[in-house]
Amino acid sequence: MRFFLYIVLITSSLVACKSSFEQVRTSNDPERIYAESFKYYDKGDFYRAQTLMELIINQYKGTKEGEELFFKYAYTHYNMGTYELASTYFNNFAATFPYSKFTEEADFMAAFSQYKLSPSFRLDQEPSLKAINAFQDFANKYPDSDRVPKCNELIDELRAKLEEKAFEEGMLYYNLSQYEAAVSSFEDMLSQYPESSRAAYVRFLIFKASYLYAQKSIYDKRAERYQEAQVRYKEYVNRYPAGKNMREARDIHKQIEIESKNLSK
Repeated sequence: MRFFLYIVLITSSLVACKSSFEQVRTSNDPERIYAESFKYYDKGDFYRAQTLMELIINQYKGTKEGEELFFKYAYTHYNMGTYELASTYFNNFAATFPYSKFTEEADFMAAFSQYKLSPSFRLDQEPSLKAINAFQDFANKYPDSDRVPKCNELIDELRAKLEEKAFEEGMLYYNLSQYEAAVSSFEDMLSQYPESSRAAYVRFLIFKASYLYAQKSIYDKRAERYQEAQVRYKEYVNRYPAGKNMREARDIHKQIEIESKNLSK
């Protein structure tokens, strides 16, 4: 019996809460809706806050009260995980209220919302590129902001993801024995990320892929492509004389000399 009464009380309470929200939603009273939307926001009920804000947001355009309303409305999207919309509304806020006390935070959150959209390195990285550009724009706009170090940290994280994707693309070609494409892909990677921690290994793979490409080429092309592999061997040796793959590189180089001599015979 007590359990039954408990369920009835809980159900009645939920219905009352819903009825209270519906009463506000259908009140056609902008001031009441404004005040209640902020109460829901402060409680972390972003769905109800957003629902109420959307009823009045156009009515508060150009008003002093509208400034915080627009700002918190953008945050409801962020807190509900709709980051694309959040970024758009934070950008709109910064454009609409360029001198607001919230403008710097809105600019940062517009970039951070793009960052939240950045997917696994295996997927398309357009959101990552957008986030990098947005963080760089923020740092340029607010060079003295205490948020700039965070922007730089996140840019480094995103660039590491882009580098990982570039490396894996090169490895995919390499593992599929598409050596010419692997060389091109790895060289593109090094041109974009010359300070990569993988640079020595990638330079070695460029040399090895060049050799394997020459080895599998038609007879008339082998001599020329062995010479190209020799050039890449010298690039690797000159840059990384103590490289971890030096022993294998030297063995391959000896093999190139043997096979090149056999061709001349």
